[in-house]
Amino acid sequence: MAPYESDDAVDAARDEAPHAGRRKAARYAVPVAVVGVAAATIGLVPALAASGDPDLPKITAQHLIEKIAKSDVQQLSGTVKINTDLGLPNLGGMENSLASGAAKGSGASSADPQSQLTSLVSGAHTLRVAADGPQRQKLSLLESGSEYSLIHNGKDVWGYDSKSNEVYHSASADAGKDHRAEPPATPKDFADQALKSVDDTTSVTVDGTEQVAGRDAYKLLIKPRQSGTTVGAISVAVDAKTGMPLKFTLTPKSGGAAVLDVGFTQVSFARPTASTFDFTPPKGAKVTQEKQDPAARKHSESGKGFAKGMEGGGVLGKGWTSVATFDTGSKGGLPTGSKGGDLGGFVGSLGEKVSGKFGKGTVFSTRLVNALITDDGKVYAGAVTKDALVKAADAGK
Repeated sequence: MAPYESDDAVDAARDEAPHAGRRKAARYAVPVAVVGVAAATIGLVPALAASGDPDLPKITAQHLIEKIAKSDVQQLSGTVKINTDLGLPNLGGMENSLASGAAKGSGASSADPQSQLTSLVSGAHTLRVAADGPQRQKLSLLESGSEYSLIHNGKDVWGYDSKSNEVYHSASADAGKDHRAEPPATPKDFADQALKSVDDTTSVTVDGTEQVAGRDAYKLLIKPRQSGTTVGAISVAVDAKTGMPLKFTLTPKSGGAAVLDVGFTQVSFARPTASTFDFTPPKGAKVTQEKQDPAARKHSESGKGFAKGMEGGGVLGKGWTSVATFDTGSKGGLPTGSKGGDLGGFVGSLGEKVSGKFGKGTVFSTRLVNALITDDGKVYAGAVTKDALVKAADAGK
């Protein structure tokens, strides 16, 4: 099908979608920085419409975005498939070992969400999700022979890793605001971020209809007008009845397989049973109690130094070619060798040496996001080409 309407939703996207997104139930956020950048900027080259696409009333892009903004789904349950292919180097599973080792070294439970959800940065995953208003959500990450569940029920947040039989528990009146209780779960999370990027550097159209999880949906297509970005376009399947995004699929401007494909394979908007959100630690499970209120949780001393450097961060450029920048406070660039091995040499081998007015540094590239770490500890990152990134670093010097 041809687009119903073109480029008529810029103002509506800027003014309405971000504010409405804060009000909705079942909000989740990815706790991995690179995916956060991707969700805000990457897209999908639109697929050809199939002959079986539903015949829905025509709608403008502006009205479709307004429909998303007004959507107020409070109850749902379903299955979500997530496929992520950022083109990260294959470390043969070493990244999981490093994450596990870091968790053990810090004394964290394997059931802590921060220890579990980093796996979503790559590969294919199946999630079961359920929500009943802002006080009850549940997510289960299904892996081969094991399951990880994260349950928010009132003031309690429970994490359970069946593989290790470990439990994480946090209790707070603000439990629903704790980022550990908010893993990625639905296409709406990514769509909300994408709509925030819509401005006068963006083309917005309605690109026909499709069926997702047995439901009729409109396809919203968002494409950058600027050159220099690695973003192709963003396609969001929007439920025709409720206005809730059902699918978010994205590929880089270079084409190829999707960088991120998140979609319901089954969904119901009926209220889940109350027992869905009940949890009692299994017999013999090791329970780790979060002693400090999540809202008052403090970083480790090393984390404080890094965070302090990020406080001075900023944004260079505009729209889809904008580049985030901050100073890590760590001079000397990548870590150098030690008796335990040349970590800097290993990490540096994954990147490309560059130089310019900013000095010298290393660019690390994925299929979507490029990041430059300079030898004096500054970081520049964005969904832009390597040349655009170096140019931004030179201009920001």
